[in-house]
Amino acid sequence: MIERRLGKLPPRHDVRTYRLSPVLTARVPDVPEHQDWSQGVPYQMWGNDQFGCCAFAAHAALTATWTKVAQGLVLLSSEQVLQNYGAVTGFNPVTGQNDNGTILLEQLQYWKSNGFVRPGQTRDYLTAYGIIDSHSVSGIKRGISYLGGVLAGVQVPRGFMNLPLGTDWDWDAVQDHVFVGGHAIALTGYTPDGVFFNTWGSRTFMPWNTFLKICDEAYGLVSRQNWLTVQGLSPKSEDVQALVAEMSAA
Repeated sequence: MIERRLGKLPPRHDVRTYRLSPVLTARVPDVPEHQDWSQGVPYQMWGNDQFGCCAFAAHAALTATWTKVAQGLVLLSSEQVLQNYGAVTGFNPVTGQNDNGTILLEQLQYWKSNGFVRPGQTRDYLTAYGIIDSHSVSGIKRGISYLGGVLAGVQVPRGFMNLPLGTDWDWDAVQDHVFVGGHAIALTGYTPDGVFFNTWGSRTFMPWNTFLKICDEAYGLVSRQNWLTVQGLSPKSEDVQALVAEMSAA
């Protein structure tokens, strides 16, 4: 059996965190029924079979998704993912000590202020981020469609832990619903029936009713470095600069 680890700590709420849902509603009143940026992206395990680095595996998954669609694939190594995990949390990639998980808000703050290592000579800096209502299907769809993905935190039922990798996460298909820990996932596509996400190296599907039961936090991310094409627009030819300016001024 392939090992898998959890590692998302309970959400930290900060009243200063930008509330993105109302702005996305105004800017993106309608979204397509289907939007899937994850097709053909070579997701990896990124060390999450050995360590609780799920938040940083999600960062690697989002980076791969954004760049494959908008520019040219940028694929982090497991070593780089673990280095980023260590920079934020104090985890030691050499000894495995301090493998205590991640508060997503701390990860986002560090990503925006200090950047993460990535292939090449440049660091990866997040432009902006904001909270999306984790119980709003329309808000999650807007974040995926407009920004290329959403970072979400979920509580994982024990019944999901032994599913074959890539098997649908369907609440109604398992018997054991006891939550065993928090997990960070990258939401990268959706249909009317549910959401596509990356976990443990596999593109996986989750019905909306399952998502609404297990999600406890969600963030929309703006990455000019990864999501914009050489023309300075998103792959859907949308200009996100006004959104960035509005978020920066708040």
